[in-house]
Amino acid sequence: MRLIIVTDYDQLWETMYEEEAKRIRDVLGEELLAIHHFGSTSVPGLRAKPIIDILPVVRNIERVDRFNEQMEALGYECMGEFGISGRRYFRKGGDRRTHHVHVFQEDNRADIDRHLAVRDYLRTHPEAASDYGALKASLAERHPTDMEAYMDGKDAFVKELEREALAWYRAETGR
Repeated sequence: MRLIIVTDYDQLWETMYEEEAKRIRDVLGEELLAIHHFGSTSVPGLRAKPIIDILPVVRNIERVDRFNEQMEALGYECMGEFGISGRRYFRKGGDRRTHHVHVFQEDNRADIDRHLAVRDYLRTHPEAASDYGALKASLAERHPTDMEAYMDGKDAFVKELEREALAWYRAETGR
């Protein structure tokens, strides 16, 4: 049984991201165009499950499959698209998950922008970040072993957050 733990922001999360990003850069090499830290651990001050979300942007998503063995050597489980068409998803840490890697092809602006918009919105809107952190902590307390209930409890908030964040992001970036 995996416990859902939401903790206060930890400055070490940025270091953990940087260390893992370097390993992923070394694996993906010339295929990699950019790499981003996103998700709750990328927002200073935001309470989060201590799992580092990483978003590599690549030239060709099909070529990422060639790196599965090297990602496994780094401790990742290769999950393929895992419910999102055009993505390659890797997770590390087993029941004590430490990292999630969501790889997208450079022309998949919808998925890339969605993730970066929420990150940047939360970084610049502290009240929204505080509300989101409080909701996650409350849900983790109420449903410490029920991931489905935890996710369901966040669903409406996250959908509205994504909608607001994308509108803000498009206005900010012109995309």
